[in-house]
Amino acid sequence: MKAVVFSEVQRLAVDHVANPVAAAGEVVVQIKAAALNHRDVWIKTGQYAGLKFPVIPGSDGAGVVSEVGEGVDPEWLGREVILNPSLDWGHHERTQEPRFSILGMPKDGTLAEAIHVPVGQLAPKPAHLSWEEAAALPLAGLTAYRAVFSRADLQAHEKILIHGIGAGTAMFALQFAVAAGAVPFVTSSSPEKLLKAAQLGARHGALYTHGGWAKEFSDHFGQFDVIIESAGGPGFGDLVDLAAPGGRIVFFGATRGNPPELPARKVFWKQLSLLGTTMGSPADFAAMTEFVTRKGIHPVVGSVFPLDRVAEAFDLMERGAQCGKIVIRIAE
Repeated sequence: MKAVVFSEVQRLAVDHVANPVAAAGEVVVQIKAAALNHRDVWIKTGQYAGLKFPVIPGSDGAGVVSEVGEGVDPEWLGREVILNPSLDWGHHERTQEPRFSILGMPKDGTLAEAIHVPVGQLAPKPAHLSWEEAAALPLAGLTAYRAVFSRADLQAHEKILIHGIGAGTAMFALQFAVAAGAVPFVTSSSPEKLLKAAQLGARHGALYTHGGWAKEFSDHFGQFDVIIESAGGPGFGDLVDLAAPGGRIVFFGATRGNPPELPARKVFWKQLSLLGTTMGSPADFAAMTEFVTRKGIHPVVGSVFPLDRVAEAFDLMERGAQCGKIVIRIAE
């Protein structure tokens, strides 16, 4: 079969590799479409922990079950499914266990014509989604759902600020907030991404590249019950200022590094909760797919590339030029 293979740092190729075989408790899924995430770029560039080469990257995928291993109900054969990329979460909802990993490193991932995974990683493909939309859902949808609901406990009519709209997880956070009846606001470095967010239901947006944006935004729209962000870095203090008393700041990344300082007095005086989150549990994944199905949510797919143009897809993500998910069409 054909697959994207990282043979070493910065070495990406579409190669022929052995077909996967379902072990006991596993299935083989013929992948129809897969999607990129920032972790795929970080693995490619050598900026990810526990690197192992060669590896087939990819955490997001959707396809059809073509083979079942020993102990798996044969009724799975032929089913259209999406893959939960959160492996071996463990027994507690509060946090993952040390053996937790994510599909695509160290286990070979979805950027291939087929993959073998434990049957417990499967969920029915939401019927209202195309293959490209279904492939865009798992990792970013799971991360956003846990951040917005399991961690922040967002309620209807609360004000939520999604800092850095454009990438898949932030877009899902916005869509989930709208569907839950919250009042969403966004920031971005791009006027075009702010316009897209407005089309999805954001009330207002701000360009965080403009000096003094946080104070101006607060003066116009007040403070926020929930803030979702993934950048860290020097701008984190602005989010503390923007949080309402009793507010929750949830973060799942630090692409700009650690904040140079944390205004501790503001945090404790305003009774703020700083909540870290990573991926999500099987229960989160089940709740997320049910929510998407019940609310009729369509993932925002920004670009679709065929497998033989996957290098262009990675280049687009590395430039940060995407708005919505970047999807790789594996098979028709």
